[in-house]
Amino acid sequence: MDDCYVGGTIEEAQQEIIDEFSDYDDWMDRYQMLIDLGNEQEPLPVEYKTESNLIDGCQSRLWLQADLVEGRVHYRAESESLIVKGIVALLIRVLNDHTPDEILEADLHFIDDIGLREHLSPTRSNGLLSMLKQMKLYAMAFKAKGK
Repeated sequence: MDDCYVGGTIEEAQQEIIDEFSDYDDWMDRYQMLIDLGNEQEPLPVEYKTESNLIDGCQSRLWLQADLVEGRVHYRAESESLIVKGIVALLIRVLNDHTPDEILEADLHFIDDIGLREHLSPTRSNGLLSMLKQMKLYAMAFKAKGK
C-alpha cells in the first residue's frame, strides 16, 4: 500500500485544489467538478460498509475507513450521494497518507478558500464537519496507539 503515497504536503495538496477550483467561476461547474471527483473514486470494498464506519451527521450515508500503513493514515470512503463522494474525495486527497500528527495539525483552509462551505446546504455543511471530525478522530486514535 506504500505506493499510494505520492508525496507532497497537506498545504501543497490544498493549493492544488484551490488552483483547480479557481479555473471555474460558476458554482454549477464547481459542483460538476465535485461530482466528477466522486465518480473517479474507487468503490469501498463491501467489508468496510459497516455500521461502525458510517459517519453520523451526514444527510446521505457515508462510510469512512482508515488504516495505519507504515506510520501514515490511509483513508477510503464511499457515499450514496455524488456531491458527498466528491467532498470526501477532496478531503482524502488532502489528508491521505500523512502521519497522524500532520493530519491533526493541518489547517484545512481550502474549504473556505474555494467557497465550498458557503455553497453547501446546512445539512451538507454539518456532514462536512462530521467527515473532518471523524478523519481527525482516526488520526488521534492511531497517534494514541503509537505511543
